[in-house]
Amino acid sequence: MSALRSVVLAGGGTGGHVYPLLAFADCLRRHDPTVTITCLGTAKGLENELIPPAGYPLRRIPAHQLPRAVNLDLAKTPARMWRAARAAGAVLDEVGAQAVVGFGGYVAVPAYLAAWKRELPIVVHEVNVPPGVANRLAMKITKNVAVGFPHQLAQSELLAGARLVGVPLRRQISGLDRAASRAEARAHFGLDPDRPTLFVSGGSQGARSINLAVTGAAKQLSRAGVQVLHVIGARNEPVEPPADLSTPYVTVPYLAEMELGYAAGDLMLARGGALTCAELAAVGMPAVYVPYPHHNREQYRNARPVVEAGGGLLVDDAELTPAWIEAELIPLITAPARLATMGSAAGAYGRRDGDEALRAFLLESVRW
Repeated sequence: MSALRSVVLAGGGTGGHVYPLLAFADCLRRHDPTVTITCLGTAKGLENELIPPAGYPLRRIPAHQLPRAVNLDLAKTPARMWRAARAAGAVLDEVGAQAVVGFGGYVAVPAYLAAWKRELPIVVHEVNVPPGVANRLAMKITKNVAVGFPHQLAQSELLAGARLVGVPLRRQISGLDRAASRAEARAHFGLDPDRPTLFVSGGSQGARSINLAVTGAAKQLSRAGVQVLHVIGARNEPVEPPADLSTPYVTVPYLAEMELGYAAGDLMLARGGALTCAELAAVGMPAVYVPYPHHNREQYRNARPVVEAGGGLLVDDAELTPAWIEAELIPLITAPARLATMGSAAGAYGRRDGDEALRAFLLESVRW
């Protein structure tokens, strides 16, 4: 079997698309430092902040979000898509791509179309139910579909025949030993080494409702001896905890090294994004999931299997209040045995080899 020479990875817009893409790129590079890896993105997505610093070339193409309603944008879509697919095809030709691996986001559509026109293998990685619009389109032109979670196979007819591979995770996370790293991580943030620690993050953009509930409960948490590491979200307004707390309350706008937060915390309060669920399960971290309540409620479907496996709690966004935190979260985070049981259950549900499994699937899909 010949080695991979050139692979194009497409995905962007949000961390849920970009971080698995980067983890997979790292996996390909570990196996063969000579392989050419080219990433496709747009000029506006989060990929611009994450991919170039990771050392991978980012080729920007003029992709546009697909309209979800009949309007003027719908009439413009064919011409826009043709231009975007032509731009993506030029990149594929230039780098001599052998395959395209797509992780979703509207930038993936022109990559899929360009690969299809050139009869190149297309591998789709999907983590949501229902699948995203871009990946649904790809499923009409390729059978090489991989998913991140077992529940996807049962909950979506489109995904019933897909390959279960897990979610590619950065090695800093998939290889994390939380207990061994705890003291160093807490020292990094200036936290007390021995206090129960709540790690809070609403995702890469943050979550205003979570921020308000936790800061509103800051005094109750402090009285219970709980310290807080709180990722506010780079695009959210700053929040300030009360000044007279007896325990540390550390706030940061953004945290690129999430493994430090996972190691520092005993319990996480988080949204239910697919990547968050995959990472928390992989590292065996108990969590209180507060799914984003809008759109198609996909975050409920992401978090519920972990919770049903015993790895956490699920609370509606509207129910997350300072009173709920005092009545439900504080008794949990101050019960080490209960947290240990939850963490073990989360770890048993999760998997750490999504990058390797997806690489194996890609190798099967490439025509040698």
